[in-house]
Amino acid sequence: MKNVAVLQFPGTNCDLDTKYAFEKLGCNTTVIWHKETELPEGTDLVVVPGGFSYGDYLRSGAIAKFSPIMETVIAYANNGGKVLGICNGFQILTEVGLLPGALKRNIGLHFISKFQTLKVVNNSNEFLQKCNKDEVLNIPIAHADGNYYIDEDGYKKLEANEQILVRYCDEHGEPIVVNGSVTSIAGICNSTKNVFGLMPHPERALEDILGSTDGVKMLEGLIA
Repeated sequence: MKNVAVLQFPGTNCDLDTKYAFEKLGCNTTVIWHKETELPEGTDLVVVPGGFSYGDYLRSGAIAKFSPIMETVIAYANNGGKVLGICNGFQILTEVGLLPGALKRNIGLHFISKFQTLKVVNNSNEFLQKCNKDEVLNIPIAHADGNYYIDEDGYKKLEANEQILVRYCDEHGEPIVVNGSVTSIAGICNSTKNVFGLMPHPERALEDILGSTDGVKMLEGLIA
């Protein structure tokens, strides 16, 4: 049984959803308050879930990065530990420098909440190892600051190292503009492929009654 630690900040609202998701997949899951300084012994995966940490004041994730637990998460990741950031968690991981680039306000300046099709760009990583390259997944999105930006040199590195995970697309897999992200990027990983971030919410796509089960194969890759 894999041990999953789910972080919780003031304003986090997807922590219990994420805990439920990994428990449903057979994991021992613990919610960790942001003022803690240690992760449970034997942690196999750290998840930084979605929500509005510190009310998104200043900038999404900009205050959460100073929480005590993040120093521990940075050390854990730098030692090869697996970390997944979902939505606000993705924003936090860019703020602390575990992932390159930044998340800006959506191009339309509106909060977007809907199911969205995504194209799997690279599956040469643990997160998407159970997905097929070019597969189209149906995963909910819910964000106001999901416009992913990276400069040209950074983008070239993402491409060369197969760090682009998923792109927003139509039902046929063709890229579309959803929030203004560079080349429709919806998720990336770091160069060593142990830190992953995406704006869509796979933890909300685990049961047919919710509209999709495509999130199962995404999350299962991290606990295989």
